[in-house]
Amino acid sequence: MKILANRKIKRLFCRVLFSFAAGILAAAAGAGLDPENAVWYLLFSFAGVGAAVLCAMYLYFRDQSRVMERSISQIRAYIAGDPDARIECDEEGDLYRLFQEVNSLAAILNAHAENEGRAKKFMKDTISDISHQLKTPLAALNIYNGITQEEAEDAAAVREFSALSEQELDRIETLVQNLLKIAGLDAGTIVFEKSEENLSDMMEQIGKQFAYRAEREGKKLSLSGDDSVFLFCDRTWLAEAVSNIVKNAFDHTEKGDTIRIEWRKFASVVQIVVSDSGSGIHPEDLPHIFKRFYRSRFSKDTQGIGLGLPLAKAIVEAHSGTIQADSELKAGTVFTIDFLVS
Repeated sequence: MKILANRKIKRLFCRVLFSFAAGILAAAAGAGLDPENAVWYLLFSFAGVGAAVLCAMYLYFRDQSRVMERSISQIRAYIAGDPDARIECDEEGDLYRLFQEVNSLAAILNAHAENEGRAKKFMKDTISDISHQLKTPLAALNIYNGITQEEAEDAAAVREFSALSEQELDRIETLVQNLLKIAGLDAGTIVFEKSEENLSDMMEQIGKQFAYRAEREGKKLSLSGDDSVFLFCDRTWLAEAVSNIVKNAFDHTEKGDTIRIEWRKFASVVQIVVSDSGSGIHPEDLPHIFKRFYRSRFSKDTQGIGLGLPLAKAIVEAHSGTIQADSELKAGTVFTIDFLVS
């Protein structure tokens, strides 16, 4: 019986049964010893049983009242703003199961509040970062526009500052597009069109995209990997992730340095490695390179917006992969992407 699962109710039930049993035995014993006064013995026995039952009921309901008062006190404390307030529920029975559910509800509400707090902080930080990132190109556009208006009759000046304005507009467009992509990946609204893709073909396509830049900057771009490695992925998105890492390598290498793209398959892992022989990442920066808008105080790159690596990480993780970076100053950086495969 569920009602007897509560230790206190079970104790009350036993006390009542014991009182009735004791009363009946006392009445029977008295009647046996003095049959003429059997009725009085019976009345006194029932009176004693009634008093014992009332006493047991009083003790039980007094305890229950204290339990309810403590519970109400904890609920009020939670409502008042104490997120750690909880109802004691170390007993058995329906009431304590209710208390457990109330505690579970409080934990769920706390989790929702924490998530909402993180979301608000993220939104606040993101808006602040976007505002900061837009200040520079917008200020530059304002200046270029003013110069263009002042030098309207100078065709060469108009062309020069129109080109500079176009660069700043491209920078703003890239910022907005990357933010929208990251937001979509975070929200899970991006639908990947996955298929079995040959990594050799994909990496060669990426290599062609950077071939001209490598030649122009006097850098060597090397590709190596097994032609038979396939990966179930969205080719467009994964290529963008790898391209962002390769671009980062170009941004932090000098003339004569080498950028390598390698891919291989182990027993249960497909791995893509992008490495360079550039300046490396400062140890203070390494834990933060995948944070949005992160800008190293040691970096010489003044044009980047700090979204390429975070976007690459979001894409890789959306494909159930992992990405990590290892670096040594003046020796280079290695980005390793791993995907579990069956």
